[in-house]
Amino acid sequence: MPRVRRAAVAGLFYPSDPNELREAIRSSFIGPLGPGKSPPLKSSQIFGMVVPHAGYEYSAQVAAHGYLEASAVDAEVYVIIGPNHYGIGSGVAVPASELWNTPLGDAEIDSSLARALLDEGSIVDMDDGAHWREHSIEVQIPFLQYLRGHVKVLPISLAMMDEGTVLELAELLYRKLQGRKFFIIASSDMTHYEDKVKVAQKDEIAIKAILSRDVSELYRVLEKYDITMCGYGAAAVLMHLSNRFGAADVRLLKHADSGDTTGDNSSVVGYATIAFYRKEQGL
Repeated sequence: MPRVRRAAVAGLFYPSDPNELREAIRSSFIGPLGPGKSPPLKSSQIFGMVVPHAGYEYSAQVAAHGYLEASAVDAEVYVIIGPNHYGIGSGVAVPASELWNTPLGDAEIDSSLARALLDEGSIVDMDDGAHWREHSIEVQIPFLQYLRGHVKVLPISLAMMDEGTVLELAELLYRKLQGRKFFIIASSDMTHYEDKVKVAQKDEIAIKAILSRDVSELYRVLEKYDITMCGYGAAAVLMHLSNRFGAADVRLLKHADSGDTTGDNSSVVGYATIAFYRKEQGL
């Protein structure tokens, strides 16, 4: 029997009923903060994206801007990198499990690619413990299942997000993804639990750094301005990979915050979807 990573936050971050979950995702595309159209998109050169990972009621419409673009992509593997909020398990971890369960079924984990990342005495470990409670990767998978049906994913959990570690991981992925049809998802919320004005100001600084594709600049501004972006390491991996693979452009698709849905602007969390695009000729 295959090892299965069971859904940990179904019924908490998103509906546990399959029909309700499909409706929540469908609605995110056409809601007031969403892109205003339903997938699939006819064509897109999107290479990867930064997307939020809060409860669907707060951030799914922001994420939908990226997933609309991703609906035009048919990748062999979706590499999903997210922060380890609980600090459980290895610092950089792929699952030992072979399947990842959600209410929409089982996504296949690319175990061969996961094992390949363990080569060369790398910083990556195979550790289910780093994934078993974590929501940052889990909330992305139903979107992919909604768009593609069967998908193959490579979840990577990051408890260690210093610049040296993420650059080493990015270089390892660069070597192992050669010749593959892949898509990169960097899961991150932006500034946490400040008033709406401060969150907007800090998020603008962080987003500008991401748009520059300068990893060192992102780390510099996060420290200088005390920006509590939780998945900065995941975003940095995507930034470095986009540079290594020669991506042509990066754009902010949507920025909002939790106050836009709750009406409480005194303490909000920022959400951004930022898309990285391939050259027209492809990579």
